[in-house]
Amino acid sequence: MFSNGSFEGDECVCSSRVLRTISVSATTMSRPRVLITRRDVPQKALDIINDKCEVDIWHESFPIPRDELLKKISGKDAILCCVTEKIDKDVLDAAGPNLKVIGTMSVGHDHLNLEEIKRRGIKVGYTPGILTDATAELTVALLLATSRRMFEAHTEILNGGWKKSVWSPLWMNGWGLLGSTVGIFGLGRIGQGVLRRLQGFGVKRFIYSGHFPRKEGEEMGAEYVSFDNLLAESDFIIVTCALNDETREIFDDKAFAKMKNSAIIVNTSRGGVIHQDALIKALKTKQIRAAGLDVMVPEPLPTDHELITLPNCTLIPHIGSAEATTREAMATLTATNIVAGLEGHPMPAALC
Repeated sequence: MFSNGSFEGDECVCSSRVLRTISVSATTMSRPRVLITRRDVPQKALDIINDKCEVDIWHESFPIPRDELLKKISGKDAILCCVTEKIDKDVLDAAGPNLKVIGTMSVGHDHLNLEEIKRRGIKVGYTPGILTDATAELTVALLLATSRRMFEAHTEILNGGWKKSVWSPLWMNGWGLLGSTVGIFGLGRIGQGVLRRLQGFGVKRFIYSGHFPRKEGEEMGAEYVSFDNLLAESDFIIVTCALNDETREIFDDKAFAKMKNSAIIVNTSRGGVIHQDALIKALKTKQIRAAGLDVMVPEPLPTDHELITLPNCTLIPHIGSAEATTREAMATLTATNIVAGLEGHPMPAALC
């Protein structure tokens, strides 16, 4: 009896251990697998995902190469991506049927093949609203840097030009906003944020163009006009629209030809809204006065690109939302979107 009892006791202990092992393994195996395409995602967002998921992070300092993306996404349940990752049919095929959720750390979604994503029933979360203030601030800063020739002036300090031209009456003269007409193409959240910030600069007239007149535009004293009128009447044109089939390369040769020779254009939306060769031609021939770009094609822009050589073109490297609290909030919302989608709950910010 003792021997039999001992055996039974050992069997119970072993069974208990086996059950615990199976339980732990099942728990581990059941955790959704998430691919994160950037190593520098704010820790707060990583903690949210790590708490519920198994995480695979691309640890290099440069964007994940296409071949690595296709390899690493295989079998994943979700992906946290940025605008640098093109999520198309090939990526979705490589992911396989497990992929249920895409969280993009962006408002723009032209890097996502939404038609194919919707067809497969995959949920997509994005980050609207959070980056409005940061991008609006940056847009105003870029407008002022371009119109007042700040980058050109800084170069003059470095190359000795300041010493040669000190206090020359016409040297480094820029163009102010006082009494001007500012046109905004795309009066969404960011466009409205820009308009509000510019109201203290003595702008004489605000006009805007888009699909339809907006109540917010009327409330802020802006006048809705056609696209052609926006081009013809604006001293400064600020581009804050979404990139889609209607807006792609809408600023082309014909558009620049309708603008004032003294006009300045600033783009903080997507590079594809402007036909870049047409812009280069307009800048070189003085068809327009200057341009300020936070976005361009391609990104990153090659260091030998012709745009970089033009003194009347102010370039910054797509940093519209690059503000510390904004980026952390974007990452946190993206992580929350992913976890909610995986758990079958409504996403805080669902694109589809």
